[in-house]
Amino acid sequence: MINVTKTFLPPLKKYQKYLKQIWESNQIANGGKLWYELQATLKEYLDSPNLILTSNGTLPIQIALKTLAKNGEVITTPFSYVATTAAIVWENCTPVFVDIHPKYLTIDETKIEAAITDKTTAILATHVFGNPCNVEEIERIAKKHRLKVIYDAAHCFAVKYKDQSIFNYGDVSTCSFHATKIFHTGEGGAMFCKDPQLYEELFYRHNFGHKSATEFSGLGINAKMSELQAAMGLAVLPYVDSDIEQRKRVYDFYREALIDTQLNMIKLRDGVEWNYSYFPVIFSDEKELLKAQKALNEKGIFSRRYFYPSLNSLPYTKLPGLEISESVSSRILCLPFYAGLKPQQLKVITNKLIASE
Repeated sequence: MINVTKTFLPPLKKYQKYLKQIWESNQIANGGKLWYELQATLKEYLDSPNLILTSNGTLPIQIALKTLAKNGEVITTPFSYVATTAAIVWENCTPVFVDIHPKYLTIDETKIEAAITDKTTAILATHVFGNPCNVEEIERIAKKHRLKVIYDAAHCFAVKYKDQSIFNYGDVSTCSFHATKIFHTGEGGAMFCKDPQLYEELFYRHNFGHKSATEFSGLGINAKMSELQAAMGLAVLPYVDSDIEQRKRVYDFYREALIDTQLNMIKLRDGVEWNYSYFPVIFSDEKELLKAQKALNEKGIFSRRYFYPSLNSLPYTKLPGLEISESVSSRILCLPFYAGLKPQQLKVITNKLIASE
């Protein structure tokens, strides 16, 4: 059986080394030694000075929306994981969908200004599969209309754009450290921002509103990462660079094997240093996708329709008319993609895809 993804688990002894420190300190929450160590290590690794660790990757989006969107209209993409839109609705904001670029699959920045109204407060865009949005144009639009910019960068660990971390763009960027991601803490995430004053507000909001143990700064919730999660992150991080190198080899194999087929592949934006997080292919129509997926499943190979469906068709949105997103989401399939996939396995996968055409 070949699954669509596989969680990287560090050597057990590495993890146990950090667990031993937790047992010795008897502290498993509220900013322990490992929490501070992971935060400092990630700040250096990612070259992002204002970083807050969180218990998952969705709460940072919610906190950013609560802080910046202020119950207004939020211009967003329909081509993302459901958490992006769900967070907008959950925070009593209104999602306003803008269609996507057919090649990059990110929000089409040329269509954003037409969607702005006097109720618009923010733009929430997704760097799809780690492929950056047109951050320069989005920043220009946001400044012109005095809007805040939040990036769902769930897939972007270690991604750089024009020689700097993708997390350094926008008012707030968020990342997921879920078990399926390149870097993970089991569950977990982080939020990043450039402005020190905003950082202080995001920090107390993720900590019940606490500025200190005895002082409150405002409304907050519990989004704190535990010591157990931090321990996993510290054990995983030393292997990330090697993991990315292995993923690149898998990517190169797929691309070479499928380049002359009818399958389309994502176009990476110029200037991006990618992390090889996913390998999506786009079929000519949904019928061909389902045919290929069935053929793969029969061989014990499991892919994923990611992202599907287009988020404007969710029960709590139902806003038709986004033709590109609706079309792509019905035709896109993520192939098995992780470090450790062997050439023989990759041959079986690609041969099955080619045979199903």
